[in-house]
Amino acid sequence: MERKRSLSLETGSTRHSSSGNKSEVFLSFRGPDTRTNFTDFLYYTLLDKSISVFIDKQGIDVGEEIGPEIFQAIDDSKICIPILSRGYASSSWCLRELEHMMQRRKTNELEVMPIFYDVEPSDVKLETGVYRDALTLHEQKRGIEIVQRWAEALKEVTRIKGWDTKNIGHGELARLISSESVS
Repeated sequence: MERKRSLSLETGSTRHSSSGNKSEVFLSFRGPDTRTNFTDFLYYTLLDKSISVFIDKQGIDVGEEIGPEIFQAIDDSKICIPILSRGYASSSWCLRELEHMMQRRKTNELEVMPIFYDVEPSDVKLETGVYRDALTLHEQKRGIEIVQRWAEALKEVTRIKGWDTKNIGHGELARLISSESVS
């Protein structure tokens, strides 16, 4: 089956797709942490395997609202890969994406495959200050109810077997992920 590739420039996002606007994989990441290194490498490794990928190429400016196209891209994907880096929880965008992914996972409509990039599952479970401190800051701006939902999504994602970047090169890990994504 031949794959069509399309570029969606109006949203600043790139979507390489096999059926219209649907993607097989959605990458969720904190831009300053991984955009130009691991995420970029993984993105192109997936494309090289003819896996359609949605990635936000421009990023989201502080104060901007998450667009409905991001949630639609998650809904249209088969697999979401949150790349949980040190700064992931400092981004309300990332946390909103993760909350949406975990809700979709509960209804068996989505597979979530987390990557622990320079963090431990205990950081993501809020057992250390790495993510807990970020959520405390969000609580002041967003309120306790929203932050509690984000905290639950973070704890829930740690119960999924994922990958970590310790003791493995980015190339090897990207190959493992791309192999898992096509199976």
